[in-house]
Amino acid sequence: MVYGITRMNLSGIDLNLFLVLHAVLETGSVTDAAAQLHVTQSAVSNALARLRDVLGDPLLVRSGRGLVATPRCEELRPLVAGAVAQLQRAVDGQRFNPEEDTRVFTLSCGDNQDVCDVPLVVEAFARRLPRAFLRVVSIDYLVASNGLATGDVDVALAPRAVAERDGYLAEDLYLERTVFLVRRDHPRITGNTLTREAFNTEKHVDMLINSGRPGVGHRMFEQFCKANGLSFKPALAVSHFVAAGMAVTRSDLVAGMPARTADVLCAMLPLRRLQFVPDPAAIPMSLIWHPRTSTDPAARYFRELIVDVLRDGSVAKAEVRAKPRPQAARTRKR
Repeated sequence: MVYGITRMNLSGIDLNLFLVLHAVLETGSVTDAAAQLHVTQSAVSNALARLRDVLGDPLLVRSGRGLVATPRCEELRPLVAGAVAQLQRAVDGQRFNPEEDTRVFTLSCGDNQDVCDVPLVVEAFARRLPRAFLRVVSIDYLVASNGLATGDVDVALAPRAVAERDGYLAEDLYLERTVFLVRRDHPRITGNTLTREAFNTEKHVDMLINSGRPGVGHRMFEQFCKANGLSFKPALAVSHFVAAGMAVTRSDLVAGMPARTADVLCAMLPLRRLQFVPDPAAIPMSLIWHPRTSTDPAARYFRELIVDVLRDGSVAKAEVRAKPRPQAARTRKR
């Protein structure tokens, strides 16, 4: 037989032939491969003959009492082994070993969670998923990539209202309370309370953490100001809470931000935390994910890890199952 190079549509090839080749390469003999596959030796030999015809190469030749792979077969060996391993993982999808898993898990969050939550997640992740890789991306990246829908992002820390709006699933974690920061030696504001008069008089830092646009928290704050007859006069807009805190240290501006983040910044910078009466409504923060990953064991384990370390004991367990909007269900081509 004269062998040459042939090209063939994959749909015209019986892929079971590659499983036979893999078994022969793994065991080193037709007899052992037949036993592994629970077929006869002649069935293995016939499968190899068909694959030789398809690929135009002898693949395996006799040498003494054994078989020797041709150069073409050696090229195929890692490719076939990798394909078989991936198919096996797909079939055995429910088998997940956190101590051995090496995949990349991606969390999206704002810089306030980078400061307060991510360190706790990192500590637990290193202990419970020692061989895996943790990737933390910004809210900007999540929005720009449509990450939850495309699968580029596994989970996000966001207000529960985001899940309700976009048809994602959610697990409540904690309530994010708002306080205000001024520099420690602010010339007009003293004490630890921001009065209504000071709120209306002083200029503020505006937070635009959603790709430079107002997000859910921003809209809730606008509603709070309107309901209480407050005059919010921003003189600066930034996309990160840490940037807001840094700006306040060198100005007379007032910055509203999550209380936990404010405490971290006050411990490092010459800032003062102020309480405002009436207190802005706390924002329920949740872990959110796309419905299609709900049953994946690795994704579920990652979610449980985050919930274990971040959930406030005062927050009741609640899973949000909102009706998906059409755009939330679609995936975007990369």
